[in-house]
Amino acid sequence: MAFFISRGFIKTGLGKRIAVLFVRMFGKSTLGLSYSLLGVDLVLAPATPSNTARAGGIMYPIIKSLAEEFGSDPKKGTERKMGSFLIFSEFHGDMITAAMFLTAMAGNPLAQSLAGQMGVKISWMNWFLAGIVPGLVSLIVIPFVIYKMFPPEIKKTPDAKGWADKQLSQMGKFSLPEKLMSVIFVIALLLWILGGVLGIDATLTAFIALTLLILSGILSWKDILNESGAWNTLVWFSVLVMMASQLNKLGFIPWLSNAIGGSLKGMNWIFVLIILLLAYFYTHYLFASSTAHISAMYSAFLAVAISAGVPPMLGALMLGFFGNLCSSTTHYSNGPAPILYGSGYVKQSEWWRMNLILGIIYFVIWIVIGSGWMKLIGMW
Repeated sequence: MAFFISRGFIKTGLGKRIAVLFVRMFGKSTLGLSYSLLGVDLVLAPATPSNTARAGGIMYPIIKSLAEEFGSDPKKGTERKMGSFLIFSEFHGDMITAAMFLTAMAGNPLAQSLAGQMGVKISWMNWFLAGIVPGLVSLIVIPFVIYKMFPPEIKKTPDAKGWADKQLSQMGKFSLPEKLMSVIFVIALLLWILGGVLGIDATLTAFIALTLLILSGILSWKDILNESGAWNTLVWFSVLVMMASQLNKLGFIPWLSNAIGGSLKGMNWIFVLIILLLAYFYTHYLFASSTAHISAMYSAFLAVAISAGVPPMLGALMLGFFGNLCSSTTHYSNGPAPILYGSGYVKQSEWWRMNLILGIIYFVIWIVIGSGWMKLIGMW
């Protein structure tokens, strides 16, 4: 259902308008442009479960147009003027926002489902509260680190406001479909946040939002049928969840967790959690999909964590977060990676080199600050 909601952002042009407005308000420098674009990703993330749709469908065309406006084009050998920095920052920002919300990446609900089979009940609000602080810290720190490691040649962008004004002029006035889309998005967000209090399930909220989109005429039934990403996810998830539950029921996951847990026997649970997260993170070099990685390894690693004494909610959410953060490895790590890497703005050697360094920073922020924050708010 949330895939269909994200289609509304793209079809109405609301996603693009939000991005251009952010650029207009905050884009006085290249670093400021980066933060403004990541702000758009943050705003759109709760209702866009396809990080590929966010990065590829909404953000990439805007970044490419903006970079070319400032003469930054890999075909001309001028990619480092601005485009390289913005593209690489967006890749990481999109991944961070995907980790912050249960409904921001297709694999997150899968992790929620797998955790539920082990008795760990994760709600939309649990995920959001746990991820908000390390997520915001990451959104502040990571672009700045990239700016220092991979500095753009153009530091000041006084013409960004003019570019944004031109884009807004071409888009015209705030249309009725955009206004309706804004209202429906706010309703969905409020229901997701207050769902636990009101007794409204997150899935029901998505159904309500979709119904409003159809009744208002923003989406047609043809739009629903043509949203291949949603149907693809539905079919694959039905198979993956069934297979994962059978692996657990037939004893494979308990056997594997006991086998791994045996080698970690007697070790303090804090070290067990760190070792598991390290293994979970770096095995992503073998995967080209975050969802595939989650379906293959999440259950086993969570079972090991719980058996070693890791607080269940801490273990479940940390593995959920790192199911997204592990994409900061390769240029084929998730859906957005080949789109952004394929633009030609960042070379493979630079992509891997910087990701190796940034991976260490993610561990510090999410394990140290993230677990400390979760402890502070009483989640473990």
